[in-house]
Amino acid sequence: MSAPIPFDGELPSPLEYRPPAERVLDGDPVQRVWNLYASADGRFNSGIWECAVGRWRVVFTESEFCQLLAGVIAVTGDDGSERIFRAGDAFVSPAGFTGIWDVREPARKYYAIYE
Repeated sequence: MSAPIPFDGELPSPLEYRPPAERVLDGDPVQRVWNLYASADGRFNSGIWECAVGRWRVVFTESEFCQLLAGVIAVTGDDGSERIFRAGDAFVSPAGFTGIWDVREPARKYYAIYE
């Protein structure tokens, strides 16, 4: 039987990474992720993500729900649309979204990804 997975308390060691260098537009957006759940088929993942200030191009092959816990992120689509998200905001980046993520203040979020 499966049990609920809490997002508070002691976390496992994070995975640290950066976007590919050719996608970075500004800063050093080093990211850390604590993946707290992965479905058996690997298509659904959920956890906590953090990122330092920086700007980079994104290409979403997955759909991702985000609940921003801290920081400020501006998301600009290749169509020119822009939204600014702050702590407390929630949003979805649908599969197929391309554009720029601009982390203006160090950010932390809950995420749920479906590939």
